Amino acid sequence: MAYTIGIDYGTNSVRSIVVRCADGAEIGTSVYNYPSGDLGILLDPADHNLARQHPGDYVAGVESSVTEAIAQANESDAGFSADKVIGLGVDSTGSSPIPVDETNTALAMQDAWKGNLNAECWLWKDHTSVKEAAKITELAREHRPQYVAKCGNTYSSEWFWSKIWHCLNVDPELFDAAYSWVELCDWIPAILAGVNDPKAVKRGVCAAGHKAFYADDWGGLPDDEFLSMLDPKLAALKSRLYEKAYDASETAGFLCEAWAGKLGLSVGIPIAIGEFDVHYGAIGAGVDEGVLVKVIGTSTCDCGVVKADKDIADVPGICGIVKGAILPGYFGVEAGQSAVGDIFAWYVERVLNGGSETHIRLTEEASHLKPGESGLLTLDWNNGNRTILVDPLLSGLLVGQTLHTSQAEIYRALIEGTAFGARMILERLDEYGIPVNQVVCAGGIAEKNPMLMQIYADITGREMSLSGSSQTCALGSAVSAAVVAGSAKGGYDDFKSAQQAMTFLKEETYKPDPEAQAVYDQLFAEYKKMHDAFGGEGSADLGSLMKRLLEIKEAARRA
Repeated sequence: MAYTIGIDYGTNSVRSIVVRCADGAEIGTSVYNYPSGDLGILLDPADHNLARQHPGDYVAGVESSVTEAIAQANESDAGFSADKVIGLGVDSTGSSPIPVDETNTALAMQDAWKGNLNAECWLWKDHTSVKEAAKITELAREHRPQYVAKCGNTYSSEWFWSKIWHCLNVDPELFDAAYSWVELCDWIPAILAGVNDPKAVKRGVCAAGHKAFYADDWGGLPDDEFLSMLDPKLAALKSRLYEKAYDASETAGFLCEAWAGKLGLSVGIPIAIGEFDVHYGAIGAGVDEGVLVKVIGTSTCDCGVVKADKDIADVPGICGIVKGAILPGYFGVEAGQSAVGDIFAWYVERVLNGGSETHIRLTEEASHLKPGESGLLTLDWNNGNRTILVDPLLSGLLVGQTLHTSQAEIYRALIEGTAFGARMILERLDEYGIPVNQVVCAGGIAEKNPMLMQIYADITGREMSLSGSSQTCALGSAVSAAVVAGSAKGGYDDFKSAQQAMTFLKEETYKPDPEAQAVYDQLFAEYKKMHDAFGGEGSADLGSLMKRLLEIKEAARRA
C-alpha cells in the first residue's frame, strides 16, 4: 500500500490530508488556522484593498498539519506507516507572491522588516495595485497585445507584476531589499526541498502563465523592453526570477533531510510541482475536456481544460488560457468570481453581527422563498469583478428593497447574485466555443448548502454535480504526488489513471426546476441590464428595472 499527502493553503488556514493511492481514501486530515491578523489576514484599516499574510504562518502550518494528519492516519488505517508515503503535493491561493532574500528566506521572517506589511505575502485578494494593473493593461494592449490576449485582454490587480510594481512604487526600500519574489505555491515546495536559492526554485506554469505573462510562445516571461516600459527595475528583477516554468508532470524537488526529520517522512520522496488550489482542485474533482469544475469558497474559481492539440480562441474577460496549467497536455482555462462565500460572511458577520447559527437560520428561512418572491436583485461585486469585466473598482449592489424586506430575502438575493455571476461566465465560455458539458462543484459551500446548489442549477439551467471529496484541492495535490512518484512506487504513471482510481463524484446531483428556471430567466434579463450598465459595458436603460422586479415579485406571490 502506498500513500501521498496533499497540502492545501487556503485563505484562512492550511489543510493536510493523507490519501491512499489505491482508492483515494482520505485516512488522515488536519487543519492549521493561521494565527496572524484577522482570521489569518493582515489588514490595514486605512486601506480596504490591502490583504497580506505572514509567511511564518505557512511554515508553522505545514509542520503542524502534516504531522497531525500522519498521526491521525496511524490511528485510522492499520496498513499505514509514514515510510509508505511516496510523495507530497502542495497547492495555494494565488497570485500570492512573497518577497525573499538571496537565501530564499521571506523578508517578513527577518527582524529588519518586522511590522512592514509590504514584506509579507501579498495575498490573492490584495487589490492595492489597481493603478498599476490598469497601466499594465494599457501598455500591453498597445505594445504586446499577445500578452493580454491570453488573460482575457485585461491584467488584474490580483496578479504578480501589478503587485510587485506597486511595492516598488510605495516602498522602494523594501523592493530593493527583495532579491526575488516567489509565489506561495512555488515557495512551500522549495522550502520542503531545502532550496535556498530563489533562482533554483522550480516554478509551476500554473502561476507563471495565468498571473505573470509567462508563455513558451514568446520565450517565457515578458521581455525586458516591455518590463522597462513599466520600470527598469522590473526588467532587472526578471533575471532573478526564472527562465522556465513547468507543468504537473514534473517534480518541484525532493524532501530534504531537515524537513523529513520534522515531518517524520522519508528523505528524498518527490514533491509535485506547485499549482493554485483551484487548479489542483479541478484535478481532484476529475476535470477533463468538457467538464467545468467550480470550486466555491470565499471566492469562486472555474476551471476547464481543452486538449493542447486543438485550436482555442482567446476569450475576453477570463483569467487565462495557459498550456499545461492544470493538466499536462491540455490548455488550462480559468475564470471566477472575486467574492462568493465572503459576501455571505460579510452580510451575516459584519452587517448582522451573527455567526454560524445565523447562516443556518437564514438558509432555512430563505429556502421557503420562491424565485422572484423577494423582488430583490444584487450584483456580486463586493470584492470587485474578476470575470467577465475584470474590474476591481466595482462594488456590490442591492436593488428592490422595501420597508418589508427581510433578512432572509436579502440573504437569498445575495446567493442568487453569485449564481447570476456564474451564469455570465458560462455564457461567455459558450460564446467562444469552450466546451462545458458537465459542471462539477467542490468546496465547503457546495457540499453543505443544498439550497445554494439548487439555485445555481435553476439560474444556470445546468445540472450541478458534486465532487466526492470534501477536501478536493488537497486531494488534487495528493493525486499529483502519486503521479510524480510513479507506478513503480505504488503511484501512477499518468493523471488519467490516477484520477480514475483516486477521485469520484457524489451520487446526488441538482437538476434545474423548469418553473424556477423560467422565473430566473426573467430575472437574469434584468441582471444583465444592471451588469452591463454598472460595469460600463453598455448604456442599458435602468428606468424600468425596479418596476420589472415588482412585477416579477407580484407574479411569484400570486403563484
